[in-house]
Amino acid sequence: MNIHFYKYQGTGNDFIIIDNRNWRITNLPTEKIKFLCSRRFGIGADGLMLLNPRTGYDFEMKYYNSDGRESTMCGNGGRCMVKFANDLGIHKSTYFFIAVDGEHEAEIDGEIINLKMKDVGGIKEYEGDFILDTGSPHYVKMVSDVMDYDVLHKGMEIRYSKAFTKEGVNVNFVEEKGPDEIVVRTYERGVEDETLSCGTGVTASALVFYHNDVGYNHVTVTTKGGKLTVKYDRIDEGIYQNIWLCGPAEKVYEGDIELEP
Repeated sequence: MNIHFYKYQGTGNDFIIIDNRNWRITNLPTEKIKFLCSRRFGIGADGLMLLNPRTGYDFEMKYYNSDGRESTMCGNGGRCMVKFANDLGIHKSTYFFIAVDGEHEAEIDGEIINLKMKDVGGIKEYEGDFILDTGSPHYVKMVSDVMDYDVLHKGMEIRYSKAFTKEGVNVNFVEEKGPDEIVVRTYERGVEDETLSCGTGVTASALVFYHNDVGYNHVTVTTKGGKLTVKYDRIDEGIYQNIWLCGPAEKVYEGDIELEP
C-alpha cells in the first residue's frame, strides 16, 4: 500500500501526519506505525497522526506514539495538526476539533498556533514532586541545572517505578529561569526517550511551577526544541481553566512510502 505522508514539527517534537479524510486507512497495525516512526528504518518521528473527518467538527485528531500504540493527547501534535489542516485548505478563524481527551479550540496567529488544552482539576503532591493530567498524565520534578541533568535515566527510573510501570507517565524536569520563565526537559512514555519538546508536559510544568502564585497567568517555557508560552486562568488551588499552549509549528516535507501488506 502506498501512503502519502507529511512531516511536521513543533519546537522539535516531530510527527508523521496522514490526510485520512477519505477513510482510506481504517486499520494501521501497531508494527507498521512503529516502522514508520523508526528513525533508522522508516520516516522517523515521535508519533503519527491521522486527520479524520468527524461530524460536527473541523476534523478528528487520532494520535499514535512511536511505539505504535494509540496514546493520550499530544499538545505539540495538536498544534501541528491545526497547521496541517490550514495547509490543506481548511481555513477557520477558530478551529474546533476533537481528540482522545475531548474537544479543543485553536487559532492561528501568524507563525504561532494557539491550542486550547483541557481544564485541569487538581495537582497532586507525590513524594515531594507533583502529578497532574493535562490531556496526558505527567510527573513534574523541580531540579537545578536541568540542561546537565540525566533526563533519560532519571526519567526512565520514575516512568518504570512500581507506581507507574503499568500505565506509564511522562516525566518532566523543570528549572526556574526567572519570575515567569522556566526550562523543561521531558522523558516521554511511548517514545521511551527524551523528546526535544512535549506540549502537554510544558503545560503541566508551567501550572505546577506557579500553582501557589496567584500573580502569574503567562509563563514562557524553554525546551531543547524552542520556546512555548502557556496562558491560563487560575480558578482555585490546583484548578485551572482557559489553558492555552502557544508556539510555532511548521511543515518539514512530504513524500510517499510503500508499506508491505
